[in-house]
Amino acid sequence: MRNCLRCGAEMQEGCTVKVEGAGYGVVLSTEENKLFSGRIGKPRVAICPQCGEVSIYLKDTDRLNG
Repeated sequence: MRNCLRCGAEMQEGCTVKVEGAGYGVVLSTEENKLFSGRIGKPRVAICPQCGEVSIYLKDTDRLNG
């Protein structure tokens, strides 16, 4: 369970970021200039039903530390 950093309400998890007009998704990477290396996973999204705050986070941080 994630709580909103702004108002403290319980956030709705399981949401995603979709890019309109493109067939590609969003991938987080540790290396800005390389196309396929350094990938650390797809971002997860939680939205606060009270104030609309959007939280983008990485569920599995093992690749960040390794």
